Amino acid sequence: MTQGFLSGADFTINQISSQATPLKEPLKHLLIGFSKAVTSTIRYLQIISYADVGDWSPLLPSPNPGEVMSILNKPILVQ
Repeated sequence: MTQGFLSGADFTINQISSQATPLKEPLKHLLIGFSKAVTSTIRYLQIISYADVGDWSPLLPSPNPGEVMSILNKPILVQ
């Protein structure tokens, strides 16, 4: 009895998976902080293969005194 239930569930999961088409949606990342912290985070995100250093905007002045900001636009897969 359990065997039949699991077989039906597997079919349903496979059917749903084949119908779901992943879409890319834009995602914006904004880093704000002191220059050393922002550049260190950007380098770390490259090390873990999330985003290349060159994908980020140049460091821009932040509204907060002494701080900078950098922006990354990255499309991500959404199902």
